[in-house]
Amino acid sequence: MYDSSDPRSRLAAAASSPATAAPTDFAAADYGLFYDAKPQVVADGARTWLTRGQNFLVGHSQVDAGGSLSRQSQPDEYVLLLPDRETPAIVEANGERLEVDGFSLVILPPGDSRITLPKGGRATRIFSTRSDDLNALCSNAVSYAESHPNVTLLEPWPDPVGGFRTRVYSLDVPPTPGRFGRIFRCTTMMVNYLDPQHGPRDITKLSPHHHDDFEQGSLALDGAFTHHLRWPWTTNLNAWREDEHALVRSPSLTVIPPPAIHTSRGMEAGLNQLVDIFSPPRVDFSKQGWVLNADEYPMPASAG
Repeated sequence: MYDSSDPRSRLAAAASSPATAAPTDFAAADYGLFYDAKPQVVADGARTWLTRGQNFLVGHSQVDAGGSLSRQSQPDEYVLLLPDRETPAIVEANGERLEVDGFSLVILPPGDSRITLPKGGRATRIFSTRSDDLNALCSNAVSYAESHPNVTLLEPWPDPVGGFRTRVYSLDVPPTPGRFGRIFRCTTMMVNYLDPQHGPRDITKLSPHHHDDFEQGSLALDGAFTHHLRWPWTTNLNAWREDEHALVRSPSLTVIPPPAIHTSRGMEAGLNQLVDIFSPPRVDFSKQGWVLNADEYPMPASAG
């Protein structure tokens, strides 16, 4: 259910997925409260907190001036978020070296890569869970000792036009009527750097909705959010779950399982900045023409 002013209100009319059997088993939400936990990795002048979903994981880092974040033999693409304008980076991957401004989203290719923050600051990397070494380090690794129910496993989308390389996109994208957020995709995920929300969200214009077969990662970078979640009732009372109204501060990652009904409220008087993560990329959002780098990342033929 979306407010009529929300661009996502068009999705219900466009949806035409075949009916499937109603789920009978449900996973809990997962919370990575980076502000209230010790980092999982401390190395090379950086502290990194890791939390995962079924198909994706987030590594949020606080980096000292001159500190770096490295990956060796990375099996697939990953995303780097630089949310602060005063945090430039030097990105080195597959023999290429780029100087990247702050307030950017960067897609890095498979293989070896290194990210250096000359001035220090915060940086968030988003990986698929094909990175087994990172999976094992996640604060909630035990939650995914077995695959969660109702989640379709990742099948990567087609390779990018022109092959794998570092791709840099400014986040300085003004809102456009009818477009939802600032959405980018690669072969393994979709990242929606939502338009900034200043002040608490209007409680008369919330957006309770659910997803049939994929998780939503809600990455809070600024402010605080209340995530409201409600699971379906089934004939089996043992499968029922209590509603949740989880207040989380930033930085944090909330992994919302399908098919829980959910909506999120920005809570603070200043900036409340949320980033939504989906893996694999969403077909419905892609078909709306909302993806800003769609010309570089084709959809699979099966998407229609």
